[in-house]
Amino acid sequence: MLGLSPTLLAAVKSAGYDTPTPIQNQAIPLALAGHDIMGLAQTGTGKTAAFGLPLVEHLLTHQGKREPKSVKALVLAPTRELTNQIAENLRAYVKGSHLRVGTVVGGQSINVQMRFLERGTDILVATPGRLIDLMDRRAVRLDLAQFLVLDEADQMLDLGFIHALRRIAPALGTPRQTMLFSATMPKQMEELSRTYLTNPRKVQVSPPGKAADKVTQCIHFIAKSEKPALLRELLRRHPDTLSLVFSRTKHGAEKLMKGLVADGFDAASIHGNKSQGQRDRAIKAFKDGQVKILVATDVAARGIDIPDVRTVYNYDLPDVPDNYVHRIGRTARAGKDGEAIAFCCAEEVDQLKDIEKVMKISIPVASGRRPEPVKEDKPKRGGGGGQRRRRSGGGGHGQSQGQAPAKPRQARRNKQRRKPAA
Repeated sequence: MLGLSPTLLAAVKSAGYDTPTPIQNQAIPLALAGHDIMGLAQTGTGKTAAFGLPLVEHLLTHQGKREPKSVKALVLAPTRELTNQIAENLRAYVKGSHLRVGTVVGGQSINVQMRFLERGTDILVATPGRLIDLMDRRAVRLDLAQFLVLDEADQMLDLGFIHALRRIAPALGTPRQTMLFSATMPKQMEELSRTYLTNPRKVQVSPPGKAADKVTQCIHFIAKSEKPALLRELLRRHPDTLSLVFSRTKHGAEKLMKGLVADGFDAASIHGNKSQGQRDRAIKAFKDGQVKILVATDVAARGIDIPDVRTVYNYDLPDVPDNYVHRIGRTARAGKDGEAIAFCCAEEVDQLKDIEKVMKISIPVASGRRPEPVKEDKPKRGGGGGQRRRRSGGGGHGQSQGQAPAKPRQARRNKQRRKPAA
């Protein structure tokens, strides 16, 4: 089936998969034929197997001795959670074979990762930042790598990883096969494709920005102050299902989680202020059903592959509209049904407009009426307008009050610029 060997098919079947998804049907034969691939599909449609199975098939067919510190295939992902999820799937595919799968991510001991890499590895799944750290320490060799996969490449662009990619890609062997997969298609993706892919075959099973077919979406227009009560009301309706709640900020996620726990809900949180160990434990507890509610920032939007997530709550709408697509892609996975519920206050109407534009839909309204947009007040830096007026000489008082104090500071800056670099 799809050109895969009986050995690999048996491993896939033992992992619980028996019917290929549309993206797998289209991408796997092309990848096995050696073509570069640009794959576009919603989250939850099996992109990992679409690139992972051809990788494993190639490596099983062309066996060779692992050299110290070497890598045969490199998979880059934007977040630690996604990196770990990809590696978990790949290990299921190589079970019982000689192939070795490793991960390198930030937030974990680099010395342990260096010791693992000393023996070499067949497939390395990595976040770009930590990989560059290891390259700088000469702890890993990429010159023998014949395969490069960029998963969720659009988020790499959002997070500024393009600069890291410019350092990593030239270090890989040539010729090589490159596969790029994403759920959305920002304009920069075409440039990325032209730079790193050679005559790629485009595989697209749905329009970019479209949610999975089995996700039911709705939105509640509500005052910001009323969001906590509505969330609790909705959570109580389905106490035994897994719910993922997205907050815009780290502080907001932690505060929301603690409030839910105080009200008797089984909840945990993951965000950038949590250590990798804390994040891993929270996801495991959520996956095992020990906690029913996981509150997260967008750090989790690309890394949670838990088929039993029934509902995704957009407690805060994301500032980047594509992130909405990835958030709601955490439900309705592996062919299951799911629900995506969004809250929108007056301060978020502009974000909603951008989301609906990207998705080319109007999200059905569950309650409330769309308010007029209101700009959210943000604290002013530098102590407020009065201080800024004094610095700029505001009020027409001339240089004596506004510009004279700036001269010593400017002189110090000029003096610092003249100092030779250490």
